[in-house]
Amino acid sequence: MKTKITLLALLFIGLNFGFAQQDEECMTKLSIFHEYVKSKNFDAAYEPWMAVRNRCPKFNNAIYVDGEKILEHKIDNSAGAEKVAFINDLLKLWEQRAEHFASKTPKGEYAAQACQLMYDNRKELGKTDAELYECFDAAYKLDKATFTNPKSLYTYFSLMVDLYDAGKKPAEDLFSKYDDVVEKVEEEVKNYSEQLNKLIAKDSTGASYTSKEKSYKRYYESYLKAYDQISSGIDEKIGTRADCGNLIPIFKRDFEANRSNVVWLQRAAGQMSQKECTEDPLFFDLVNALHEANPSANSAFYLGILKDKEGKSNEAIGFYKQAIDLETDNFRKASLNNKIGLKLKAKGNYGQARSFFNESLRLNPSNGRPHLSIAAMYAASANNCGDTTFNKRAVYWLAADEAAKAARVDPTLSKASAQSVASYKDRAPSKADVFSCGCSGQVIKISCWIGRSVTVPNI
Repeated sequence: MKTKITLLALLFIGLNFGFAQQDEECMTKLSIFHEYVKSKNFDAAYEPWMAVRNRCPKFNNAIYVDGEKILEHKIDNSAGAEKVAFINDLLKLWEQRAEHFASKTPKGEYAAQACQLMYDNRKELGKTDAELYECFDAAYKLDKATFTNPKSLYTYFSLMVDLYDAGKKPAEDLFSKYDDVVEKVEEEVKNYSEQLNKLIAKDSTGASYTSKEKSYKRYYESYLKAYDQISSGIDEKIGTRADCGNLIPIFKRDFEANRSNVVWLQRAAGQMSQKECTEDPLFFDLVNALHEANPSANSAFYLGILKDKEGKSNEAIGFYKQAIDLETDNFRKASLNNKIGLKLKAKGNYGQARSFFNESLRLNPSNGRPHLSIAAMYAASANNCGDTTFNKRAVYWLAADEAAKAARVDPTLSKASAQSVASYKDRAPSKADVFSCGCSGQVIKISCWIGRSVTVPNI
């Protein structure tokens, strides 16, 4: 019995020594390949990295983080069969990461990443549009919450459009997927905007950002810029495929079957509103059915549009305000205020429009578009809001100041803001004009609906 115990003890010690030795070897080689990766010497990192990957796949997540960089380098610097082998190995690496470090491998994110890799190398891999779309669709359905990469969301929708153009997907699938992706982008914009708004709120206190907060601010702004770009890309991609001539027949055909389907009614009414198909009687039917099935902020907003079409401005405003009261989410409430402001701006009701734009800015200060709208209204009113030629042109300084605010809070509007500012300043009084009037540094009160003051620049 003593002999058996002794043998077992020796065996246990031997196994522990073996594991310890293995761990030591893996740690040594991990340190080697990690240093090579840090110095971007990916070719030198490859051999020790593969040794650790094969020997100790559960040892450290750095195997997969650094391994991704190593294989991406190999893919970028190879061709033909060798390149395909590296692509397939990167796909395998992500599968292994999910197996050994599941909690650090969000399903939707990595599934979409794999699909994007195959899409970017579709010629080398011989992948069809149908195969790639099914890959993205499966990733989206697997874990929508972490399928957030802007590029992959655009690719997913782009493939749907290509399949529709090839006659392989029906129009209703195209419009449904458009709504899916647009709603997903809006969710992500909402998320990053709310995070950014928390930081912007710190500006009013006069406190400086910490280095960590500066990093987060850049991160949030970069994602908002990316989502802004793909939003434009998605609308360009669908183009005339979703014009009134295509939307109305499909929605008319399916209306009766979906009269009580709130999601379908909401999406149909939303697309008709966005594409300016509100003159068609179907829009009236959709909006009333939606409001009857589920009175909401959106249905009230659409009823406001209908009243506007009838020329009943006061009733329209009533419904618009009802829409805002019904909305409980501040981000969506800000969006509604902006939409209402745009409706009023288009009708020339600038004073009322500015009130809605300002409320939108209060609720979502990281969206600078209301600043540009207010600036445009100031500029459009220059001739009506000054008692002299100089004072009329001085309104453009006010417009330029307002337009400049857009870029300060919203990085997606840097170019548009700069162009607007330059345009308004060109129309404002010149230095010669200021010199002639001798009013440098004076404050000019601007009348009519604007009711603001502007300071003449010092020369």
